[in-house]
Parts: sequence; structure tokens; C-alpha cells
Amino acid sequence: MTDEAVPVFADATPRIRRVAVDRPWTWLAAGWRDVMAAPGVSLAYGALMVAVTYLLLLVLLQAGVFWLVLPLTAGFFFTAPLLAVGLYETSRRLAAKEPVSLGHAFAAYKRNGTQLSYMGVILGLFHLGWIRIATLIFAVFFGVGFNPTWESIMVKLMAPNAIPFWAVGSAVGAVLAALVFAISAISIPMLLNRDVNVFTAVATSFTAVRENWPAMTLWAGLIVAFTAFGVIPLFLGLAVTMPLVGHATWHAYKDLVE
Repeated sequence: MTDEAVPVFADATPRIRRVAVDRPWTWLAAGWRDVMAAPGVSLAYGALMVAVTYLLLLVLLQAGVFWLVLPLTAGFFFTAPLLAVGLYETSRRLAAKEPVSLGHAFAAYKRNGTQLSYMGVILGLFHLGWIRIATLIFAVFFGVGFNPTWESIMVKLMAPNAIPFWAVGSAVGAVLAALVFAISAISIPMLLNRDVNVFTAVATSFTAVRENWPAMTLWAGLIVAFTAFGVIPLFLGLAVTMPLVGHATWHAYKDLVE
């Protein structure tokens, strides 16, 4: 870490510290320590998120729209920062040597609840926008004259001529994900920890990403990797990877914002 700090606004508060490019590994290590310090809360929180995911899959299956699993899974990156509020609170309480529990974790949503709700609306709109865009991209490349079942979509996606679709879809998704990462990387922990509004939190997050883009690029890549590791084994890995990344995100916020 350097001693230099960059003000987000003209009044110099809050300020963003500049950190070394390998700093995300320190955040991960601190996040793992929090998992080990409160394994019951952390792993139960992650397991609950997995259970909710399976419930959503069941709803999609019963509704006959199971094909939405793909865009919803890809859009998980948009909503995950808000879903991890309880993990941020657990890390905060561990640092303050306060008792931790699932009750304390979920009660955190009440703190600065209005501003957290606004952030939820923003992330939700990004998620809905991504689902709509992904559907339109699919229609452009494959047309709409077929029954959109899981089987029919997978046949088309696995065909050799699907490469342009994957390229365009990945590029568009990456742009949206980068925007969401820039505004949410540390904004939600900040809303939990300080009495600020969503505009201040988003501006602070954007400044932190801009001023530390090498470290934050690595951090974004690590988040994608750990999330993928959690999703691939039928979402079961999220019970561990989500708490790890959630706790580490809290430490990223505390490291970057003064």
C-alpha cells in the first residue's frame, strides 16, 4: 500500500488509498480468516444462498422457462454484491470483536436500508437488462421460430456455428459486468458501514476502481474465477466461495477507503 490517497470529492472525504497490484490476495487471505473465525455463520449463509438458488431453479422448471437458467446464472454477478450484505456485517462484527450470528447477519439489511434498497434497484435493473439483451442476442443469431426449451437451446448453443453468438454475448456481458463491478465493488460495504447515500457510495466505488485499476482488474478476475468454481459443481461450491469472496470484499473496502 502507498501513502498516497485520492479524494473522491473536492472536500477530500472520503479518500481512496492506492494499493499494490497483488493486494487482492491479501483480501482473500483476510476473508478466509473470517470464514474460519465464524464458520457456522459463514457456511450457513452460503448454504442458504445455495438453497435459494435451487428453489429458483425449481420455480423455473415448474414454470416451463428453465432455459432462463443460463442468463440468470450469468447475471448472478450483478446481484451477488447485495446478497452478501450479511457477510460484510459478519466481517465488521468480527473486527469489532462483537458477537456474530445469522440473525445479526440478516439484520444488517436494516442498517441504511433505504440506500441499500436503491442500490438493489440499480443492480436489479442491470440484471433484468442483461436478461433482455441476452434474449435479443440469441434471437438475432438463431431466430425466434422455435420452442425455447432447455434441450432446443442447448442444441443450438453447442453447434459449431454458435461461436459468433458466444463471442458477442461474452463481449456484451463483459461490458455490463465491468460497469456493475465499478459501481458496486465497494459501494455496498460502504453503505453498510457509513451513513452515506447511494450516490456517494457509487462515486467512491468508481474512484477506487479507477485509481487502482490493476489491482481491481485482478480482483474482478478472482471474483469471476471463485464464482465459477462455485457454480460449476451444480452451484454447491457457492456455499464456500460466496462467503470467502463476501468477507474478502469487506476487507477490500476497508483497505481502499479512508
